[in-house]
Amino acid sequence: MSLSSSSAAPAAHTDGAHAEPLSASLILLLAISAGLSVASLYYSQPMLGILGADIHAPARLLGQIPTLTQLGYALGLLLLAPLGDRHDRRTVIMVKAGLLAGALLLAAAAPSIELLLAAGLAVGLCATLAQDIVPAAATLAAPHQRGRVVGTVMTGLLLGILLSRVVSGLVAAQFGWRWMFVLAALSIAGVGLAAWRRLPRFTPGTALPYHALLGSLRTLWHAHAPLRHAAVAQGLLAVGFSAFWSTLAVMLHDSFQLGSAAAGAFGVAGAAGALAAPLAGHLADQRGPGAVTRAGAALSTLAFALLTASWLWAPHSWQLGMLAIGALLFDLGVQVTLIAHQTLVYRLDPGARSRLNAVLFVGMFTGMASGAALGSLLLAAWGWAAVMGLAAVTALAAWGVRVRAG
Repeated sequence: MSLSSSSAAPAAHTDGAHAEPLSASLILLLAISAGLSVASLYYSQPMLGILGADIHAPARLLGQIPTLTQLGYALGLLLLAPLGDRHDRRTVIMVKAGLLAGALLLAAAAPSIELLLAAGLAVGLCATLAQDIVPAAATLAAPHQRGRVVGTVMTGLLLGILLSRVVSGLVAAQFGWRWMFVLAALSIAGVGLAAWRRLPRFTPGTALPYHALLGSLRTLWHAHAPLRHAAVAQGLLAVGFSAFWSTLAVMLHDSFQLGSAAAGAFGVAGAAGALAAPLAGHLADQRGPGAVTRAGAALSTLAFALLTASWLWAPHSWQLGMLAIGALLFDLGVQVTLIAHQTLVYRLDPGARSRLNAVLFVGMFTGMASGAALGSLLLAAWGWAAVMGLAAVTALAAWGVRVRAG
């Protein structure tokens, strides 16, 4: 397969049945692009404290920034991600990169909480760029390497989710929150340029008109029980994941008097779990994704139960260390489960990978938005132990879904 840097690159087969394996440089490009794209969703979280003070926004509205961003992402997955099956994914990636860079610049210039909320919604819609890159990797990969390639690209995506908090916390502390959004816009412009130069053209998997394309999401949902199980289980895991990360900065400020840089630094612990993503993909290829999903959900349940118990009964001096351990374990569990779920759903219908991926991630990011909203409410009403209790219960429910699905 040619990887020409010209705009006249050859079309890719939709089934990945090409003779040559993907080059390491292209896999790395896809991984970095996915990470930078999805990171746009999370830059705001460690900065909420200093951001609110700067624009004089009430706490009740600050918590709506990550909620609207996650809701925008879920809406974008539903309305925009299916376009990857209907149009050349390379073109879709480049257009979305331009729109996302513009939304991030709008956030950087926002003078008020109202405009910042609107920018957050726009960022969420356009950051679905990440979910065009992952199906692109699955399409380009040969069947025997698909789990490993998707796992490697997802390592980049997951590191983007986790390290975004580290980077934004440090940049906001040193240079201010507006500069973080400017740097993010520049990085996304780079993603669009790289896609133009390195990605081949993609043959659309369907000729359905847009309204029929959206209607086919319902058809896919009803036709594939494994897709339903994957979306529900991943959504339940996402509730706890988002509740933790959306409220961490506020909790650390109130309980330990720590700032945005410290909140972001906890992403380092979680990022260690993302390094297991290629192994998860390999295990899914070799042993089947079902067993991997059950193991990941069980590990997440254990981690959240540990965090709940430590907050209720551990000495105050131990709690920061327990937070780091818990973050590593539940991030590992969530990410391992996600890789296995993607490997599972991509097998269902090669011509509908963007739509299958969209359904899976709509479930996941609906859970993310719910977790952000519920986490903020529980933290204000009953404290951090209630947030972790919610996460433990929803992770256990996800494990139950996977056990029942087999």
